[in-house]
Amino acid sequence: MFIPKSVLCLRGYSFNQFRGDISAGLVVGLVALPLAMAFAIASGLPPERGLYTAIVAGFIISLLSGSKVQIGGPTGAFVVIVSGIVAKFGYNGLALATLMAGVFLLIMGFTQMGNMVKFIPYPVTTGFTSGIAVIIFSSQIKDFFGLNIGNVPAEFVPKWMSYFKAFPTLNFWSLGVALFTTLSIIYWPKRWQRIPGSVIAIFLASLFVYTFNIPVDTIQSRFGSVPSGLPHPAIPHLSLEEIKLVSSSALTIAILAAIESLLSAVVADSMINGRHKSNMELVAQGAANLVSPLFGGIPATGAIARTATNVKNGGRTPVAGMIHAIVLFLILLVAGSWAAKIPLACLAGVLVVVSYHMSEWRSFRFMLSAPKSDIAVLLFTFFLTVFIDLTVAVEVGMVLSAFLFMKNMADLTQVRSISKELQINENISDESSSSKTKIPEGVELFSVHGSLFFGAANKLIEMIRLMSKKPKIVLLDLSDALHMDASGLHVIDQIHRECKTSGIRLIFIGTHAQPLIIMQQMNKFEEFGKENFKENIEEALFVTQSVNRV
Repeated sequence: MFIPKSVLCLRGYSFNQFRGDISAGLVVGLVALPLAMAFAIASGLPPERGLYTAIVAGFIISLLSGSKVQIGGPTGAFVVIVSGIVAKFGYNGLALATLMAGVFLLIMGFTQMGNMVKFIPYPVTTGFTSGIAVIIFSSQIKDFFGLNIGNVPAEFVPKWMSYFKAFPTLNFWSLGVALFTTLSIIYWPKRWQRIPGSVIAIFLASLFVYTFNIPVDTIQSRFGSVPSGLPHPAIPHLSLEEIKLVSSSALTIAILAAIESLLSAVVADSMINGRHKSNMELVAQGAANLVSPLFGGIPATGAIARTATNVKNGGRTPVAGMIHAIVLFLILLVAGSWAAKIPLACLAGVLVVVSYHMSEWRSFRFMLSAPKSDIAVLLFTFFLTVFIDLTVAVEVGMVLSAFLFMKNMADLTQVRSISKELQINENISDESSSSKTKIPEGVELFSVHGSLFFGAANKLIEMIRLMSKKPKIVLLDLSDALHMDASGLHVIDQIHRECKTSGIRLIFIGTHAQPLIIMQQMNKFEEFGKENFKENIEEALFVTQSVNRV
């Protein structure tokens, strides 16, 4: 289970595979270069931190990945949470949160929680993904239009108000460079897809700006030169107070990394007809996020677009991902000063396209025709992401989804009081065992359909307490109740005590294994009386006949 795909793929590794992996690694490295810097800048950090992440975390993810073709590095999903942490706690707080996220991911992987991620509701993932796309798009308006603004407000509404106020300072050169980049990516000929349009657009735009000294901001003019090489590893400052402050954000980073990486692995599986190891993938993400901040990096995860680019260019083993990281490292060593010449308007154009693809607007529109409860979760998560905070959005979205799920499950659970004259062929249409025989006098029969859990358990006791006449025997048909929790057992225990006090015998019919196990674990089976558990209605009615004769 915990053997990386890199180990498995190297068995019988051929030169043809190596040739395809080299080709894919070179292309993906060139694609990742501007994206890594752009995501770091959008997060409020120097561009080299994105490169450090793509190199260090990207190599580790490919080395340990549970997917053959996964490409790791910084992604747009982290922009919102990273920028928020940096604004509040600085880079040290971000490094600490990333380390903690790495620990969380390792725990998730080694405890085999890889399959648990699929239980995160689709409206929640669609809501915060679309919200992140809106925020990324909003963060690029300044550089896209070349607006002259000092400090752009972090909040969504004040940010757009500052844009409108500064619109007269629009730089048409920046706008032209950004539009050229965006349109080149969108309309790049499909037959030339092996050479990504973003790489050509950035190269040509940078060459044009540098040659003719065009007055637009570049990476160098705003951030200075890009360092040549990786920094020496350093452990961030740790304190209990800081750990408490960033723990919630660290958990959000871990959840986002898990979702993004496993979704990317699933997409890759469909492209190569493969099968990833979800738990090994989480371990790889955990290790990468543990090491990344030691080298000045930021959170990393599997990148869907770069993974797809890897597959399309012939990458079929983790070697391609490791080569992509090596390519980025060589560029940092040899051509870091040239990378600093890239205009920020170019990176803004790249991120505008990224935000469009990330928005999942078709999925968002599709979800608006879903049940009202799903729409509520979608909109709550989306607007909280945009206007409040991603961490709050994920937490509220998950809690709201859980409450709505419990409500729906409670609504599906039915408790019925079946009259003694009721017969299946005359008055009811279901086929439960409780409705096939006439109920004798002095007996009340109740049936439970669905889960007897804390959201629905009170229905049962309320129904029994509404009995108009005190019977001698209460039959409780649980043949259609497959699940019961501690709250459900507590309600049954209350019913048993009330019946015992009133001299009423309580008999259980058709109790399934799970409720019986709960009763035995909580020492209630013997208290209820083994003789009061019957397999079917006929056995229970035989008892009622003997009681009535007495």
